[in-house]
Amino acid sequence: MQTSLSTQIIGLAGLSQAISLLQSLARHNKLDQELYQTTLASITNLNPDSPLAVYGDDLNLIRSGLQSVISQLGDSSNRDVEFTRYLVGVLALERKLNKNQANMAELGKQLGQLERQLQHFAVTDDTIVGRFADIYSDCISSLGSRIQVYGQPDLLQQTAIQQKVRALLLAAVRAAVLWRQAGGSRLNFIFQRRKLVAAARHMLAQTTP
Repeated sequence: MQTSLSTQIIGLAGLSQAISLLQSLARHNKLDQELYQTTLASITNLNPDSPLAVYGDDLNLIRSGLQSVISQLGDSSNRDVEFTRYLVGVLALERKLNKNQANMAELGKQLGQLERQLQHFAVTDDTIVGRFADIYSDCISSLGSRIQVYGQPDLLQQTAIQQKVRALLLAAVRAAVLWRQAGGSRLNFIFQRRKLVAAARHMLAQTTP
């Protein structure tokens, strides 16, 4: 994949959107269904025609992610510390995954096996969400450095919520893969933060409020 700032922003927006959905789910058991569908669908889009095709080929479908990038990386004093913990944790997990060829191969194998099921079930169906959760547990949780999820304890004890959480974390890791493939790294947050925010603002201006 070609290294570019715009592709990095798409990956970062996808990652941010997955985290925002996770927070809404864990805190309030609420999900924007269109964004939830877009985010989960990105997991199985492994050979997209373009980076944006991972997210339905529509910037409007990652609009909230772009807004999160701007608020978290910009000069605002209202940054969400919990959000940052998730972001750092997911990027760390993706780096571990990238270095573990066995887990990468197993991840690709299991996602490939989902294609047949997706012919019969929507990507947000409980059956598919459960498979995403199992894949996350098998291929990513086993790497260590598990991400602690914050929210309402009574919600997080429910099996259905736990499965959705793991599915969203899997989507976040998929976005982190796109970020890395486009040349994204931890140093970018230090030395290219303003450029990232400017690029996110430019993309956001192309969406429909």
